[in-house]
Amino acid sequence: MEKPDLDGRTALVTGASKGIGRAVAVKLADMGARVAVNYNTSDAAAATTVDAINARGGEALAVQADVSDPTQVSEMVARVSQAWESVDILVNNAGIIDDGLLVRMSDNAWNRVMATNLNGTFYCTRAVVRGMMRNRWGRVIHIGSVVGIRGNVGQTNYSASKAAIIGFTKALAKEVATRNITVNTVTPGYINTDTVDVLQQEQKDRIMTWIPMGHFGEVEDIAHMVGHIASTKSGYLTGQVISVDGGMAI
Repeated sequence: MEKPDLDGRTALVTGASKGIGRAVAVKLADMGARVAVNYNTSDAAAATTVDAINARGGEALAVQADVSDPTQVSEMVARVSQAWESVDILVNNAGIIDDGLLVRMSDNAWNRVMATNLNGTFYCTRAVVRGMMRNRWGRVIHIGSVVGIRGNVGQTNYSASKAAIIGFTKALAKEVATRNITVNTVTPGYINTDTVDVLQQEQKDRIMTWIPMGHFGEVEDIAHMVGHIASTKSGYLTGQVISVDGGMAI
């Protein structure tokens, strides 16, 4: 019987207590990886993710850290490395929104979103990439957003943070390519998560007109793509921005 593709690898998934992060964590565990489930405040939800992985025969560990704080990120990576030696796969999924029209957007709303979405991606990646370079193998996968490509009214801060991650992806991919490390971004469209659930039906109907496939995606759609990129068979795929959005970015 063939070993699971990621057998012996360690993955760190940020913001993995629920939604896309949880689905990604479970997918990577199903592929054989040991998974560190990062969360900031949702400790009970993170425990649910860990329990879900353990119930399927996987191995998981919950690790608390605010990814916008470089000290907490360094301590988190140290805990994971102490438990499992190194981080081979990083999925930068943690993100927040603080929507509003630009003319009324506060400095705090701008800075909070940038601190978590963009700075958090930088801090987490910097903390693990040296070990990947030493081991000459790694997968860095960012969860971006379709609005980082096409923009969205009331989301200049969020759109800017996700667009910046695209440039980050392409630059880092060039820096680490010779060390057998790939760097890619998956850009989800509207996915059935808590964020979409709270929208009014009128809003959902309007958004649906932007999606050629005519329906929202599921968290498993994103997890499947992340699993493909993380696979040992995807070693020649790097610097790419892959939209999983029902055609919304077309």
